[in-house]
Amino acid sequence: MHKSGKHSKALKLFSHALALNPEHPDILNHYGEFLEETERNLLDADYHYSRALTFSPNHMRALENHQRTSPIVDELDNNLLKRIDQKRDDLLNTPDSSSGLRRIKKEAYFQYIYHTLGIEGNTMSLAQTRTIVETRMAVGGKSIMEHNEVLGLDAALKYINSTLVHRIGAITFEDILEIHRRVLGFVDLFEGGRLRSTQVFVGNHIPPGPSEVQLLMKDFVRWLNSAESLSQHPIRFAALAHYKLVYIHPFSDGNGRTSRLLMNLILMQSGYPPVIIRKQDRAKYYDYLQQANEGDVRPFIRFIAHCAEQTLDVYLWATTEHRTSIAELAQEGQEDDGKTIIVDQHNCCVGG
Repeated sequence: MHKSGKHSKALKLFSHALALNPEHPDILNHYGEFLEETERNLLDADYHYSRALTFSPNHMRALENHQRTSPIVDELDNNLLKRIDQKRDDLLNTPDSSSGLRRIKKEAYFQYIYHTLGIEGNTMSLAQTRTIVETRMAVGGKSIMEHNEVLGLDAALKYINSTLVHRIGAITFEDILEIHRRVLGFVDLFEGGRLRSTQVFVGNHIPPGPSEVQLLMKDFVRWLNSAESLSQHPIRFAALAHYKLVYIHPFSDGNGRTSRLLMNLILMQSGYPPVIIRKQDRAKYYDYLQQANEGDVRPFIRFIAHCAEQTLDVYLWATTEHRTSIAELAQEGQEDDGKTIIVDQHNCCVGG
């Protein structure tokens, strides 16, 4: 079908073949070639070549393809990071006295809590999240658990902002426990800040057994503060820290929230605003984590980079006199339930 020019039919057949046998190196390699030649999708093509080599390291055709595309993909990724760094630098040049900067920081705080809890299944709206954080008053029709999740994340963010972001020195094991203790502080006082003592299961991923967690966390903290890790680009480093912690899954609950907070701690220490992973991107977020579990962490790093750029774009819009068109930004950040950052010419950014 591909050779006869029937690309739409070929795409359906490739998808069907992968569904039947997702680990077959020939299928993965052929599909990568199709994506590269027909779809001009070099990133996904290289991912499939890499995945083919995971199951058949000596697959000659996949090896040749991967050797050809990998340097190009690395260059594309580096260019993306350079572009994001320029936007970060533009934001850092914004004076602290900027009213737009103050407003977007406050709004982004509520947005972060709303989206990161939404990823975990919390059903609070943005307006309800803001009400709980600002007034500490209960919202009708919502569970005590959902209220406590909002309060816990608020406490963890305040702890990070007040004690860790500007601290000089290593991130310690105790720092991670303290973040987690606050994440679960209103939900489960017993488990907050404690390593799990039972086996857990997360979708297709089976985390290490409880007897391994203590040693793995020591190794993780050692890696977190190693010269090799600290020399990486901050976005790569932060994304890898997120992935490694959530892979270990050291806690009985709150692993995703704690991992995203640790990621943002690293990014904030390097001058980036906290990255918001939108709740409507939940499926992609978990798909990229699964791809990392299968051996290729690059798509997850790339996803975090795009989330960082999207967050920076909103900050820059709110703090720049030359405004992007309202329709353009609204389309960029549109959310299924309409509760994303909605642009207003007079108030810069307000919750929808």
